[in-house]
Amino acid sequence: MLGACGGGTPRLPPPAPGGDAAPRSLPAGFTSIPTPQDNPLTPEGVSLGRWLFFSPLLSSNGQVSCATCHPQAHAFAEAAPLTSLGVSRRPLARHTPALINLAWMDGLFWDGGSKNLESLSLAPLTHPDEMGQVNLSGLMERLTSDPEAVRRFEETFGPGGTSLSNLLRALAQFQRTLVSADSPYDRWRRGEPGAALGPQALAGLVLVQRHCTPCHGTELFTDNAFHNNGLDARFGEGEDVTRGRGRITLRPEDEGRYKTPTLRNVTVSAPYMHDGRFATLDAVLEHYRHGMVASETLDATFLRGSAPPGLSLDDEEKASILAFLEALTDDSFLTDPRLGPPNPSRAQ
Repeated sequence: MLGACGGGTPRLPPPAPGGDAAPRSLPAGFTSIPTPQDNPLTPEGVSLGRWLFFSPLLSSNGQVSCATCHPQAHAFAEAAPLTSLGVSRRPLARHTPALINLAWMDGLFWDGGSKNLESLSLAPLTHPDEMGQVNLSGLMERLTSDPEAVRRFEETFGPGGTSLSNLLRALAQFQRTLVSADSPYDRWRRGEPGAALGPQALAGLVLVQRHCTPCHGTELFTDNAFHNNGLDARFGEGEDVTRGRGRITLRPEDEGRYKTPTLRNVTVSAPYMHDGRFATLDAVLEHYRHGMVASETLDATFLRGSAPPGLSLDDEEKASILAFLEALTDDSFLTDPRLGPPNPSRAQ
């Protein structure tokens, strides 16, 4: 699927005037954004979710928004390995993940602790080191006393629509529109005039298919699953986040497994891994070549008989993979004003 050059991938129509709900294009093979029946995408809902995403009203100190730790220019990730931009200014235990193509994600957060986008925002809202809203009723009192917030909620959900459930629905709607599918690779896949990948990037694509597809397959460049990729030999206990997926399932076979992140926009979303331990993609590939450690839950993909775990890549192959990853950078996703802060001079 990744290797064929496909033309004619359907594009969504332009958004309605004033609306934010329709992206410019979708990944090859996708024709619509999946939405739950009880929270369909609407221009008003997406606009409200966008306003909330960039509003510091959601934090306990009125200074931190979702966008504080998820800046658009960084693929909605954060540049620090463990950000301390939350209300407490204490570093978090895990790296802030990029927000890309969430509408198709199955299991959210590094350990899959959230099932869907409607529940996703509860964790950062209530975490004492992130938004710090330990008392959600206090958050809603703040919003219901803010005329601008009430106006926006009622325009979207009708009279009396300023509620926590509607806040979560609106944030989910906006996050479903964070669609990235207009990179050089995507334009080449669609067979657009003048679109091409250079020889080194094409060689890198073949290598990604050969070595990375078990975890980064499909046009989403993630299998939506959880893997132990040889970062550590031992893991924590109880609620320790170093248990990975095992913290959620309590199954021994899930210890040290983490959600596969997408490779889309990976060149601008450093640092890497659940704890941000690698500052560069070169360091990531060096880990897969020479730095992996064995453990009981290490993914079988990396086993090489009696040899140490890892991938067999020479320097030229590594350079080709890096060239292909560059082709997954969607500059329009990083700069699209419809995904950025609303213009305060007019209602959006």
